[in-house]
Amino acid sequence: MKNFKEEYNIALAGNPNAGKTSTFNAITGEHQHVGNWPGVTVEKKEGFFILNDVKVNVVDIPGIYSLTAYSLDEIVARDYILKGNPDMIVDIVDASNLKRNLYLLIQLLETGKKTMAVFNMMDIVKKKNLEIDTKAISKSLRIPIITLDIDKNKKSAFLKENIVEMCKKEYENNFKIDYKPVVNDAIDEIIEILEEKGFEFSEAKRWVAIKILENSEEYLKRLEKLEYRKEIFEIIEKTEKRIEKEYGMDTESFIVERRYGFITGLLHETFREKHSIKDRIDFSDKVDAVVTNKYVGIPIFLVIMWLMFQSIFTLGQPLVDIIDKFFELFSSGTASLLVAIHSPAWLVSLVTDGIINGAGSVAVFLPNILILYFFMALLEDTGYMSRVAFIMDKFMHFLGLHGKSFIPMILGFGCNVPAITATRTLESRKDRILTIVTIPFMSCSARLPIYVLFAGAFFKKDAGMVVFSLYILGILLAVLSARVLKNMFFKNEIAPLIMEMPPYHMPQWGGIFLHAWRKGLLYLQKIATVVVIGVIGIWFLSSMPFGVKYASAESWLGKIGDFLAPVFSSAGFGYWQIAVALIFGILAKELVVGTLGTVLIAAGSSITLSQALHNYFTPLSAYAFLVLTLVYVPCVATVAAIKNEAGWKWALFSTIYSLLLGWGLATLIYQIGSLF
Repeated sequence: MKNFKEEYNIALAGNPNAGKTSTFNAITGEHQHVGNWPGVTVEKKEGFFILNDVKVNVVDIPGIYSLTAYSLDEIVARDYILKGNPDMIVDIVDASNLKRNLYLLIQLLETGKKTMAVFNMMDIVKKKNLEIDTKAISKSLRIPIITLDIDKNKKSAFLKENIVEMCKKEYENNFKIDYKPVVNDAIDEIIEILEEKGFEFSEAKRWVAIKILENSEEYLKRLEKLEYRKEIFEIIEKTEKRIEKEYGMDTESFIVERRYGFITGLLHETFREKHSIKDRIDFSDKVDAVVTNKYVGIPIFLVIMWLMFQSIFTLGQPLVDIIDKFFELFSSGTASLLVAIHSPAWLVSLVTDGIINGAGSVAVFLPNILILYFFMALLEDTGYMSRVAFIMDKFMHFLGLHGKSFIPMILGFGCNVPAITATRTLESRKDRILTIVTIPFMSCSARLPIYVLFAGAFFKKDAGMVVFSLYILGILLAVLSARVLKNMFFKNEIAPLIMEMPPYHMPQWGGIFLHAWRKGLLYLQKIATVVVIGVIGIWFLSSMPFGVKYASAESWLGKIGDFLAPVFSSAGFGYWQIAVALIFGILAKELVVGTLGTVLIAAGSSITLSQALHNYFTPLSAYAFLVLTLVYVPCVATVAAIKNEAGWKWALFSTIYSLLLGWGLATLIYQIGSLF
C-alpha cells in the first residue's frame, strides 16, 4: 500500500438537495464505495481523492438541516460531525436558498470544528438575478467559501486544491453568536463550573454549554451522575425564567431566533435582489406551475411513468434478444465441448441446464435494468422526483400517509431494501410503519425480468402497457393498504406537511450513466452469487434421486412442486414447475426466471424460455401470475429489512398479508377473466 506524504479525513455536510452527493461524485469519481454506518443500517458513502501525493478520505454524511437530531439519519450525521473527529467539515450550501442553508453552517462553526463552505448552484443564483457577496460572508464567518455551478465536474480540480490547502492550514475557530447577556453570561458560568470541576470536553466548550442551555437530552444525560449538576441546573432554570419574562419564549427558541437574527443581518449586508419578485419567476417556477398543478400533476406523472416503461421495452428488447441468442449458442456450444472431452453427464447437465440456462435467463435482462435505473437517476437529478411527493401529498393524506412517504415508495422501484431504510427520514412513527409495510408492493428491479419475460411472450405490442399497469397496481395496493392499516392501528395520528422542492437543473449525464452502470454491476454481482447458487440448488433438486429424468415430476423438485401446485390451480397455473419457481422467488425474485430457465429448457434445446412458457400459460393466466409475483411474499432481504426497521411483528404481518393478498388477486383475475 502506498504511503502518502499526508492523509486527511473530511466530512461532506449539507441540507438535503443542496448538491452534496453530486459534489461527492465530482471529487471522488470512481474512488468510492457504499457501506453502512457501524451498528445501524444507514447507508455510508465513502471515497477519496489524491492530489500532489496527499490523500483525502471523504465521507458523504446524510443530509441534515441542523445539528438538532430526531431521525436516525440525522443522529448518524450529527454524531460523525461531533464525535467522528474529521479533520475538516465541508458544508455544501445551496446558494439559491441561503437563509435556510446558513443555519447549519452557523451551527457547524459553533462546534469549533475546522469548516469551509462550498456555495453551490451559483448558476441558479444568476438566473434569479440575485447577487451574493461571498467575500463579505467569508470575512464575517472567518472561513473560506468556494463557489460552484451545478456542474461541479468543471471545477472539481479547483475544489480539491482548496480542500487540500485548507486541510493543511492551522485553524482557530473563534466564531461566536451574540446571544445577549442573558444567555452569554449563562454560557460563561456553565463553562467556568465545568472547567473548575474537571469536566472532560469532547467538543468545543461553548458548544457544550449552549446545548445544555437548549436542554439537549444527550448533553443533559452527561450531567446526571455529576455531583455538581445541581449548580448547572440552577443556571438553566434561572436563564429560562429571565428569557420567559423578558422575551416571552423558552431558551431553545430564543437561541434559534438569535441565530436566524444573525443570518438575517448577514444577508442584509451581503445579499441583493436585482429585480422585482415578478422578474425573478424562473424556469423552475414556470415548470412547477404545470407539473404540480392539482388537476394535471398526477396525469403528467403517469405519462412520465408510461414513457419510462415503454422505453424499457422499445430500447431494451433488441439488446435482450441479442444477449438471449448469445446464451443459447453458449449453452449448446458448451454442451458440445463437454461431451467432446467425455465429461460425465451430470457435469454437462449442471453447467448447461443449471448454471448457463438458469443464470443466463436472468442475465439477459441487464439492458432493461440499466434503462430503468437510468430513468430513475434522470428524474432524481433534474429535481422532478421531489415534486412527485408534493403532487401526491393530498392524495396520500387522504389515505393516511404523508406525501414524503411517496419518496421511499418510488425508491422501491429500484430495490425495496434501501427504500425501507429511507423511511428513517419520516418523523412520524405511524408514517414509518405504514410506509415500511406497503413498500414491498412497489415493483422492484428484481421483478422487472419477470415482467419483461412474460409481457414479451404473451402481450407483444402491449408489453409496455402491461408492465405499466403492474407498477400502477403496486402503487394503488400500497396506498389502499395504508388506508386500511391506518384505520386499524393508527387512527388518531396525523403528520404535518413540510416538504422542499429544489430548483430544476440540467442533468449531469456523467453521474447518471455512472449510477446506472453501478446498479448494473450490482445486478450482475447478484447473478454471479445469489442466482448462481440458487440455480445450482434447483439443478440438484431437479436431478435427484439418481437416475431420475432431469426436471421431471419424479425428481425431488418435482415432488415439492406437486405438493404445492394445487394451491395455484385456481389462478390458472397449477403446474409443479411454476410452484417451485415461486418458492425460490422468495429467496430472490430473480430466481423466478432462473428457476423457469433451469427446469423448462433442456440442454442443447433450440426452444427459448419465452416459447416454453406457452406450454403452461395463457395470456389470462400469465397476467394473473404477474400480479401474484408483484404482491406475494417479499424476498428474504426485504423481510429482514422490515424486521430491522419495524420489528418481527410487522415483518411477519407483511409476509402473511402479502401472500394472502397476492393469491387472492391472482385467483380473482383468472376466475373473472375466464367468464368472458
